[in-house]
Amino acid sequence: MAGFLDKERIIAGPGFNRWLVPPAALAIHLCIGMAYGFSVFWLPLSKALGIKESVKCGPEVGFFAEMFTTSCDWKISTLGWMYTLFFVFLGCSAALWGGWLERAGPRKAGVVSALCWCGGMLFSALGIHLHQFWMMLLGSGVIGGIGLGLGYISPVSTLIKWFPDRRGMATGMAIMGFGGGAMIGSPLAADLMKVFASPESVGVMPTFIVMALIYFLFMMAGALGYRVPATGWQPEGWTPPAIHASNTMITQRHVHVKNAFKIPQFWLVWMVLCMNVSAGIGVIGMASPMLQEVFGGSLIGVAAKYGELDKTQLAAIAGVAAGFTALLSLFNIGGRFFWASLSDKLGRKMTYVVFFVLGGVLYFGVPGSAAAGSTVLFVGAFCIILSMYGGGFATVPAYLADLFGTQFVGAIHGRLLTAWATAGILGPVVVNYMREYQLGLGIAREQVYNQTMYILVGMLVIGLICNLLVRPVADKWFMSDAELAEEKRLAHEKAASANTTGTSNGRPDSVSPAVVALAWAAVGIPLAWGVYRTLLSVLKLFG
Repeated sequence: MAGFLDKERIIAGPGFNRWLVPPAALAIHLCIGMAYGFSVFWLPLSKALGIKESVKCGPEVGFFAEMFTTSCDWKISTLGWMYTLFFVFLGCSAALWGGWLERAGPRKAGVVSALCWCGGMLFSALGIHLHQFWMMLLGSGVIGGIGLGLGYISPVSTLIKWFPDRRGMATGMAIMGFGGGAMIGSPLAADLMKVFASPESVGVMPTFIVMALIYFLFMMAGALGYRVPATGWQPEGWTPPAIHASNTMITQRHVHVKNAFKIPQFWLVWMVLCMNVSAGIGVIGMASPMLQEVFGGSLIGVAAKYGELDKTQLAAIAGVAAGFTALLSLFNIGGRFFWASLSDKLGRKMTYVVFFVLGGVLYFGVPGSAAAGSTVLFVGAFCIILSMYGGGFATVPAYLADLFGTQFVGAIHGRLLTAWATAGILGPVVVNYMREYQLGLGIAREQVYNQTMYILVGMLVIGLICNLLVRPVADKWFMSDAELAEEKRLAHEKAASANTTGTSNGRPDSVSPAVVALAWAAVGIPLAWGVYRTLLSVLKLFG
């Protein structure tokens, strides 16, 4: 089995269709992307014992006691720690094992990711059965988080090597899948919980088991579908662009991952990603309450502020806000593919200039559109902002490949994801605490976000400055030809000329168009179903 997973076993031979690799990457990313949708479980899990109503813990039960208690239900705020651990361990595992991934190959990393993500869900299901929250934290939060990190970066280097002519588009397709995972998983989980719910159970445990098994099948299919190109392979009819003044930001040489932290450009791109993500992620968590508090009763045609509405009216505008959140998720996903593909034409640096300049203008204009009572301008601004939030994630792997070369781009990308972990704390803290501070000063609910928008503009200005400071990497940081040859040997790479009859196991690699179509259908049909379910929610916004 170990030999079957080795990198040298998955070197593609002549005739292999590179369009089989993106659906393999999507199969993994669509599964681990459910991390974004885990909040669908919080409310049912908060009533795991009481079923209809939560069994409240006494004041003597603190956070650590809550991890082991079997006599009362978990608080939603406690359950949220699973979400926090997901992204902490995603960043940590990607940074720690990115170098191993480059040498072990995407198939082995994909299999480990599937075992961790799905095994973690099964262990969490046991934790739900025994009502032990520490098991859920260890299962999904820690073990699952490690699977998230390995699964997230597993296709990056491979896709960039298969699509040197369309780096942005290739990584955009895979990372679009991570954004779309919750769009499929959340409604699927909600439907399964309804099926499994009974007077004795809220249905979360069997839902975890079923989803873990489904995800395992998809992730293993994706991992086993990975192939890596032979060294020196290029798309037919394509030649690398010559180095001249217009594309000095794209290197043909390679930086070793061990030097990444020493290079100024790495930290500049780190700040670029951190500021872009901080501004977007802070808004995502508050999108629903922000729309409700800013526009109040006008969302349902009632001339009343948020604090003047009764329970029925509050429930009605909450439904409208859910549609707004669903619409943002569509733009988040679409932006990942659109902006990353556009970066192939504009260049990565110019694409981020657009993110920061256009984003800054939109954030600055939000208070004005709110004061004017224009929901169309308000919603439109945040849709574009969220598209650029997703686009930032999808464009950065290609930016790194341009600057540092492709040999260690997956490992360097893994280290850069520590910027995501930082932004995951910074963005929500700024938005949430500024809101509380403004409310404490007695400012009206519909105006409490104005100062926050200006702070986010400041973050984007910092990101813009860092992006403008990015220059080509100095020659001293690139590997010599001898060092590169040694790394290729350690990574079990083979030259294209040495692999003329097929893969190293002797099988030819020519693939019929029908197989390619089936692979895309396997990921496209669930994604289309997720879009359909999301559009049903969006209709509430315009109903």
